[in-house]
Amino acid sequence: MAVVTGGNSGIGLATAIEFAAEGAKVAISGRNQATINEAVQQIGHEAIGIKADVANLADIDTLYKEVKAKFGNIDVLVVNAGIFKGAPLADFTEELYDEIIDINVKGAFFSIQKALPYLNDGASIIITSSAVNAIGLANISAYAASKAAVQSLAKSFSADLLSRKIRVNTVSPGPIETPIFNRLGMPQHEVDGMKDSFANFAPVKRLGSVKEMASGYVFLASDESTYMLGAELLLDGGVKYIKGA
Repeated sequence: MAVVTGGNSGIGLATAIEFAAEGAKVAISGRNQATINEAVQQIGHEAIGIKADVANLADIDTLYKEVKAKFGNIDVLVVNAGIFKGAPLADFTEELYDEIIDINVKGAFFSIQKALPYLNDGASIIITSSAVNAIGLANISAYAASKAAVQSLAKSFSADLLSRKIRVNTVSPGPIETPIFNRLGMPQHEVDGMKDSFANFAPVKRLGSVKEMASGYVFLASDESTYMLGAELLLDGGVKYIKGA
């Protein structure tokens, strides 16, 4: 049984589709009921969708209670809910900082902590980090720091959960073709220019696909990765180790 937070679009949705195709019972969460409903239809296989904001701890409690009532305990938890926002350092506001950290770090921390009573021993937890977690880039300092933080959490939580044989790892995507580009409130020509810029930044000179990312999550959820814990699976087209060397 797999739970994917932020499973209503992009990498999360693609991952949920792959898990369902592999025969898993799947539950997704998100903040938008309309996109949750659409995603559940795409996933099929009797998947369920639950509206939950991971920055709200009560929502996380509700998510796991509903999953337990429908499917029982959890074998795979994908902590994918997150936001990508940036601004020049001089213009960064406290509100923007808090939004990024509350969702990307606090949300990840408590999505895992509150899942503990519902996780089977030997479960796999996979957190979405980012290739920018160790690269200095302008205008995304809080986002990059949030993704470095969850990489650290994966290591510490793996130590915390050794007695239950629960593994915690991360996937670090590079520039990926996802709907997030169209949610930035920018004109289409600026969105296209940003995509081209990101594609050129990757040594492979293209954006990655959400299906390519989903394969990494499936691997970390499987018995083929049982010797990995606290580790980072880098799926970034060479960004981190070539551009960020």
